[in-house]
Amino acid sequence: MSIIPSIFGNRRTNVLDPFSLDIWDPFQDFPFSTSALSGPRSEISKETSQLANTRIDWKETPEAHIFRADIPGVKKEEVKVEVEEGRVLQISGERSREKEEKNDKWHRVERSSGKFLRRFRLPENAKVDEVKASMENGVLTVTVPKEEVKNPEVKPVEISG
Repeated sequence: MSIIPSIFGNRRTNVLDPFSLDIWDPFQDFPFSTSALSGPRSEISKETSQLANTRIDWKETPEAHIFRADIPGVKKEEVKVEVEEGRVLQISGERSREKEEKNDKWHRVERSSGKFLRRFRLPENAKVDEVKASMENGVLTVTVPKEEVKNPEVKPVEISG
């Protein structure tokens, strides 16, 4: 007996199934409700939520700014690292959704899929022409070397009079 729409598109859930954690929401298709974020009309909302799911650490050492992003299940060919005008570091990509076979029966879908995009304004001391990126075990590391901050030369001025 399938009477409750689930968050997995056109699939239906059995309300009597003890393993189903889908809960009926009377506002499921109500515009701008929180549950509308999981409805079929919300591809933009789903993609937007991926932005928050891409966790990135940014630390500064004496030599460089180092960004580390957790992006498991994404190949390096699916990730772009760019430096835009105005010293903006952009990390983007797409985690593909697993293909659904006709005979598959899903019990839970928790891993996120979709596009992700994060942007960071780099400080003035960043050498944007020397940015390097590497990926290992689902962690992207972007290293932005820093220019040595030169102390302004102080020239004494003789006071006359």
